Amino acid sequence: MASSKLQAFLNHPAGPKTVHFWAPAFKWGISIANIADFSKPPEKISYPQQIAVMATGLVWSRYSTQIIPKNWNLVCVNLAMVGTSVYQLSRKLRQDYFSEEAVAKE
Repeated sequence: MASSKLQAFLNHPAGPKTVHFWAPAFKWGISIANIADFSKPPEKISYPQQIAVMATGLVWSRYSTQIIPKNWNLVCVNLAMVGTSVYQLSRKLRQDYFSEEAVAKE
């Protein structure tokens, strides 16, 4: 039984014998890097970079549900990208507009 499930995974249209598997697998590096940056000070976070990561994640999440074969790994990695970038943007916005330092500057 395990052998048949392994065979099904290996021979799936989005399995490891295709680019449909490896592209999202390497794309996880972006989300992992964003998670690693959670400890970075908010003043070092880039608005353009995080907005680009979020927009890319949103666009490709939608795309990956419409293509054939459906690529659930691609959906997951893109939703992770959206989630991590939203969190980073919220940290940056709190720092820039809602912190005591930001209020004192005004």
